[in-house]
Order: sequence, then C-alpha cells, then structure tokens
Amino acid sequence: MDGGNWDILILGAGPAGISAALTAHARGRRALVLSGDPMATPLAKAPAIHNYPGLPGMSGRELLSAMLAGLERQGVRRVTGRVTAVMPFDGSFMVSAEQDVFQAGSLILAAGAQQSLKPLPGEAEYLGRGVSYCATCDGMLYRGRTVAVLCLGAQAEEDADLLQSIGCSVLRFGRAQAKDAQIIGTDRVTGLVCGGQEHAVDGVFVLRDAVAADVLLPGLAMEGGHIAVDGDMGTSVPGVFAAGDCTGRPYQIARAVGQGNIAALAADRYLKEREK
Repeated sequence: MDGGNWDILILGAGPAGISAALTAHARGRRALVLSGDPMATPLAKAPAIHNYPGLPGMSGRELLSAMLAGLERQGVRRVTGRVTAVMPFDGSFMVSAEQDVFQAGSLILAAGAQQSLKPLPGEAEYLGRGVSYCATCDGMLYRGRTVAVLCLGAQAEEDADLLQSIGCSVLRFGRAQAKDAQIIGTDRVTGLVCGGQEHAVDGVFVLRDAVAADVLLPGLAMEGGHIAVDGDMGTSVPGVFAAGDCTGRPYQIARAVGQGNIAALAADRYLKEREK
C-alpha cells in the first residue's frame, strides 16, 4: 500500500522525534512520524522526572502524553507501525512499515537506544536472501515452504500465526532458544542452527520490536553502538539525520529535545539545497 510522499519522515515518537516533527512542521514541511507504541518505551514507565525544566515530578507517561498531545494539536500525523526497511531511491528514501511504503526527501532517526539489537550470526549476510524482518511484507514469498520464526518481539507470535495462515510451515523459536541461533546457507538461507540442532528452512524471520539502525539502513556509520552524527545531527548517509538516545549518552530528555530541533532544522536546509 502507498503511505504517501512526505518531505521528512521521522522514525520514533519519543522526545527527540516529537521535537523534530514540531520543528519540521513549523518550517512548513510535510512531516510524518512513524513509531511503535510510545507507551511501551522506558520513558513511559518512569514514575517521576525531576530534571526536565519546568515540569518537576511529572511521570514519564504524563510527559510523553503531553508531548504527543502537542503533536496532535499542531496537526502532525503519526502512524503506528514497525519500520522494517529503508531504501534510498532516486534521491529520496522509501520506508516500509508493516504493509505500507512511505517516501520522503529526508529522514530523521529518533528511535532511542538500541544497543541490545546485536545481529545473529548470518543475519546480515543473508538479509534479503532468506532473512526477513516483516511477515506481512515477505510472507507470501514463502507460501508452501518451511520458515523459522525467531520470536524476539511483542508481536512475533501474531506474525508467526500470519505466516502459518498463508500456508507456510512454521518452526517457532522463543528468546531463550534463539539466543545462540546461527543462520546458515550458501547463496541463500538453507538452515538454522539452534540449540546444537540444524533445521532445514527456506527462510528465517527475525521478529524483534525494532530493527537495528545500521541493519535498517546499510552504510550508516556507527560509533560505540550508537549512530555517528556531526554537529548538525547529520549521519554518514546524505539526507539522513539522527537525534536522541540513538546518538549516544547521556540519555536525557532535554538533550533529545534539543537534538530533535537541530536535526529538523538541518533536514530543512538539506531539502532547500536540493530544491534550488
């Protein structure tokens, strides 16, 4: 499905992403926020926040709710969905989220810290050659075939059910089983080694709540497990900016909000240069 054409796509609806979206909107840009459930984030679970100016003692959920309400009041659209692929395309970017594909001239990555998303052996090597992150996007390619599903996210079992319903033979592996998994193959995936046992499969669905930034966007430079950025929050990929915890410590709301503002201003300048 066509998710539309936008000036700036912002991946993440935390303080950095919301700040970026508000700034982009104020600059007259068509901005769209793509994210998972903001209330499932660590910030939403914080009982009280005392170091954000002007709002002492507010819970993380209250603060995030107020920020999201401000986004809605300004008329900035937000879509809930897990981003599974980013593809540079003819001077812009195509972003897949669930069954939709969105296009934009610039991206702002603001999905939070993701140091725990270490790829499995063979995962990066066979990405696009039997490894997938999206059951909705790629499931029909494996109809009538055997696939392994590594259930590492909240919606993984639901996605595994979907694959089974469309005719895939599904082997399911939970977090404990998948921690030592290894994806093997030749030109394409041929199997999964898990718990010392090899399983012959035609594909492996690695279903996490989020995809690591450098896997999502090949060529994205990382530094110490975080996205490397310059003073304008620019990344190693032209047109792509990053803000918030995904760029490193300290993991603080005030820092994230400021970086989101800088990233949106830089994205606006980038687009203006391209529009000349």
